[in-house]
Amino acid sequence: MSSSVNYLTLLLDLEQIEKNIFRGQSRDFGTSQVFGGQVLGQALAAASRTVQGRVVHSLHAYFLKRGDMQAPIVYEVDRARDGGSFSNRRVIAIQHGEQIFNMTASFQVPEFGLEHQVAMPAVPKPDSLKSVETLAREFTGELPLRMQRFLHWDQPFEMRPVDPEQFLVGESRAPAKLLWIKTSERLPADSFLHQAVLACISDFELIGTATLPHGLHATRDHLQLASLDHAMWFHRPARVDEWLLFALDSPAASGGRGLARGYVFTEDGQLVATLAQEGLIRVRPAA
Repeated sequence: MSSSVNYLTLLLDLEQIEKNIFRGQSRDFGTSQVFGGQVLGQALAAASRTVQGRVVHSLHAYFLKRGDMQAPIVYEVDRARDGGSFSNRRVIAIQHGEQIFNMTASFQVPEFGLEHQVAMPAVPKPDSLKSVETLAREFTGELPLRMQRFLHWDQPFEMRPVDPEQFLVGESRAPAKLLWIKTSERLPADSFLHQAVLACISDFELIGTATLPHGLHATRDHLQLASLDHAMWFHRPARVDEWLLFALDSPAASGGRGLARGYVFTEDGQLVATLAQEGLIRVRPAA
């Protein structure tokens, strides 16, 4: 296992410091502050450590304050309810004595029921597409500084966009994005780990979809983006070390905020998760 993938799993293997209290560290995800997806994944990992025989089916979270990458994050889990089929957990993330994030997650005993799903979009298979890193090396224009920083980060994930120009060119486009993502190496079979990593990945490209109609790019210096809230529904088990298609769109932006949604499919077309996020979008004057 590569150092970056190994470090990702260690980030989600939280230290238990008391019953229902866990501590996690941070790493550089190519951003200038603690990556929201890391906190989301760690909070889900903390909640999962207090549940047995049940799997997460939904979570709803709020990002309250920017995290300090140099300080550990403490996660306090409230065992709100354990019913016959469902368990509910509330998680608070704390740094320097203040809440920076909170989340509610619901877990269910696996059971059979009615099934239907939306169809996966018709897209090229990931093996026929180029990675973001390859596209950036071949790009003849000047990459935004934040994109350069992201690409120089030792990444545990591989991303292959269906439309490469959405990641490299600042032109007005429809608010929709399709990309394949998986971890760069195989992970242990632990289902809780795969759910936590999926939560982490889910914060990568969502809110940036809301900037596409405006010809703006999430990695340009004059654009301030921040996740405000995040919701996920887990429909079926999935491995994040196998290709997953993220089909994202943004129905609206107003008031300095943008809303984005997404479906996550396996390569054979199974819908495994649905995502939603509202984020802050501010255009700042160029320096």
